[in-house]
Amino acid sequence: MEMSGRKGLGVKADDLINQLEAGARKEVDERNPELAEEDKEEAAHEIAVAAFRYFLLKFTRTTVIAFDFKEALSFEGETGPYCQYAAVRINSIFRKLGDEAVASGEQLLAKTADDPGLSKSVGEILSGDSGTEIWSLLMLTQRLDEIILQCRSSAEPANLAKYTFTLAKAFSRFYHDHRILGEKDPVRRAVLIAVTMVVRKQLTAALAILGIDVPTKM
Repeated sequence: MEMSGRKGLGVKADDLINQLEAGARKEVDERNPELAEEDKEEAAHEIAVAAFRYFLLKFTRTTVIAFDFKEALSFEGETGPYCQYAAVRINSIFRKLGDEAVASGEQLLAKTADDPGLSKSVGEILSGDSGTEIWSLLMLTQRLDEIILQCRSSAEPANLAKYTFTLAKAFSRFYHDHRILGEKDPVRRAVLIAVTMVVRKQLTAALAILGIDVPTKM
């Protein structure tokens, strides 16, 4: 695959990926020096591909693109690595929680319909400003199918790229505002885990459609 650069010079996509991979490797080395060499190489490649794919896909088809390596590789802002990092963080949360904690939360919420007291507690958690934030996040997760249909009808993958970033950003705000791992109240903890599970499913699916893998660590 070749791309048209400034002044009409031909630029190979593979060369861009190689340069992005070198930049991503520096980030991985700094953030996760304990990783094995093979794991560092794999993570750097996945980050580089995400940076490249997202940068190209976030623009509409008629936009003239000036590729910016620094912007594309940034872990902040509307970039592939930023979206990846949100998914990596979610997976890390579930590794730390463990299967037992997740199963316990699911079992607790399953009793809501038959337990008035539990139902009231869940209702209180989902009310007020905090509850509004949670509902807004859940509603956003449910827009994935709608966005995919929009992309098909308009032939504009930029819609999905924008949605993926919006979801990743919304989760980052949710994560900042709510103590998922440190929450002591079992009901609130169960609700937060359930919401995070929905976000993980939809965010991972959106990234996969964009051709972006989720590294184990970044």
